[in-house]
Amino acid sequence: MSLHLWIIPLLPLAGAAINGLLGKRFPKAVVNAIALGSTASAFGYALYVAVQFMGLPADQIPHIERYATWMTAGAFTAEYGIYLDQLSLVMLLIVTGVGFLIHIYSVGYMEHEGGYYRFFAYLNIFMFFMLTLILANNYLLMFVGWEGVGLASYLLIGFWFLKDSAANAGKKAFITNRVGDFGFLIALFLLIKHFGSLQYETVFKALTAYPVEASAGLLTAIGLLMLVGASGKSAQIPLYVWLPDAMEGPTPVSALIHAATMVTAGVYMVARSNAVFNRAPIALMVVAVIGTLTAIFAASIGIVQTDIKKVLAYSTISQLGYMFMGCGVAAYGAGIFHLMTHAFFKALLFLSAGAIIHGLGGEQDMRHMGGLRKYMPKTFWCMTVATFTIAGFPPLAAFFSKDEILWATWASGNHVLWLIGLIAAGMTSFYMFRLWFMTFFGEYRGTPADDTHHGHDSHDEHGHGTPHESPMIMIFPLMVLAVLSFVGGWVGVPAALGGSDRFDHFLAPVFQSTAEAPSGSESTASSTAGHAEHEETGTELLFMGMSVAAAALGFLGAWYMYYKRTDLPAKMAAAAGGLYTFVLDKYKVDEFYGAAVIRPIVLASTNILWKGIDATLIDGAVDESAAGAQDISDGLRHMQSGSIRSYAGWVAFGAAVVIAFMVWQGVR
Repeated sequence: MSLHLWIIPLLPLAGAAINGLLGKRFPKAVVNAIALGSTASAFGYALYVAVQFMGLPADQIPHIERYATWMTAGAFTAEYGIYLDQLSLVMLLIVTGVGFLIHIYSVGYMEHEGGYYRFFAYLNIFMFFMLTLILANNYLLMFVGWEGVGLASYLLIGFWFLKDSAANAGKKAFITNRVGDFGFLIALFLLIKHFGSLQYETVFKALTAYPVEASAGLLTAIGLLMLVGASGKSAQIPLYVWLPDAMEGPTPVSALIHAATMVTAGVYMVARSNAVFNRAPIALMVVAVIGTLTAIFAASIGIVQTDIKKVLAYSTISQLGYMFMGCGVAAYGAGIFHLMTHAFFKALLFLSAGAIIHGLGGEQDMRHMGGLRKYMPKTFWCMTVATFTIAGFPPLAAFFSKDEILWATWASGNHVLWLIGLIAAGMTSFYMFRLWFMTFFGEYRGTPADDTHHGHDSHDEHGHGTPHESPMIMIFPLMVLAVLSFVGGWVGVPAALGGSDRFDHFLAPVFQSTAEAPSGSESTASSTAGHAEHEETGTELLFMGMSVAAAALGFLGAWYMYYKRTDLPAKMAAAAGGLYTFVLDKYKVDEFYGAAVIRPIVLASTNILWKGIDATLIDGAVDESAAGAQDISDGLRHMQSGSIRSYAGWVAFGAAVVIAFMVWQGVR
């Protein structure tokens, strides 16, 4: 049975082509109809596919559709085909569903911006590449989508390309991702070398014959190189630096690319490649450590940020760290569960922040906000749901997904990582409620000005009139996402709370089909085996209580410092002195990269590649060749003197040379 899955990515591609080529001539209503119609159709067809998928017998999953042989090189072939299983189905619904809501929001948010048709063409082309990435049936086609979303991200981050900060942010994102992609590409070369294929079913089947590596080996190398690629795309240490700067793009871009879809591609790739990581416990442990360190590192920076979008950017990095932590202890289902709930609440947070920025005429500094719940009640309640969700309060979505990751980490024996994750959870609650109190409570601290300013995301102009609620076309997606943020976690209620872990059981065949997680490894634990089996239910409930307590402490700390004693943060910052400045400057990581990596590369390329090789060697060889040819031709020109006696002399000299040569030959 063919589900004609190629239709799903083709729809946004068609929308991008039509708007990109002809949209400049269209009125905005037509641009909207094309952009939203293509994504709505893709989402509708994805729902149809989901219904059909549920009716497939187990032996027909994964459902693979092959359309053509894309590439042949000797014995190596790569297909253009689609691979649909439980994992790709979840990602498909997230990308098309959340993507469609963000398209709706963008109609209101970008109404007064230039390049309107271009923006929606970029959004659609991003959707096409993201769908290609998650639906590909081989790593090479996944890599096409992988590179495509990087290109789309560059275009969308730098959408306001006349602003230097936006153009530089786009380049930074593009180049940083290329560093990670280099590692991913080498991993693909190793797969081709040792398995002769990049087709999922071929590689995964071949891997079943491989034992678990007791020490670093081939699969460890492949896993670590894949992690390099995932760290770039999903903004993990040390390649996270591009994502905060990417907030220079329009807020809908932040919601779509840097919260709900593109940055989760690395998590998806690790989960998809579980057959590799399950047999490389060293690589798997590195995934867990990187994720855990990223979670607490980014949270510590988010605590002191004052730009509302920067706070959410570091929150995104931290939450992605949680997803890597889950995958790193082989709780892939928990990692994907948090990926799904994060798509809901983080998209809601970014879109709510965009509504605030819209209502304030471009203001992003939380120090110039305050009291906005009176002016923007709908936005306030939607963002309140998102804030309590990300903090981990029950019964909201992130409580279940975050707790499942923490429980799986403890059950795997990685108690230090669990403790760090718990501390990061408390820090997350603190900085999110800090944002909530600074934005919506107290008195309005902005300076009213001319109402004619309509700019968004502007750091250069802070003038705005009385704060106001956004239009309903922007509020409607917030309401939908608020509902999803509230109830989205109920599909994964654990057995300890009377549930049945339905989400985990739904994904279980994906990870069981590539063989169970290696036994005897203290660094791994199977998410599909049921975490409650590792400890008593009472112990699991105790750990849930500890995570809720961490969230409550974060709330109380933020309440005391940013509502009860608003003078306290400034005093604490002054008392901390250089430490506060060091954290505010993001630990000087960008400066370190500039001094240790970028500046040496620039100096080497300037003095060696440009002045040494290009100017001296290549240009010098060309210039000297020209000069030599000129000297030779000048000498020959002087031989043509026009003097008969000179010509006779040269003839006589030539005849003498010929005679001498003939005599010499005769003597021989």
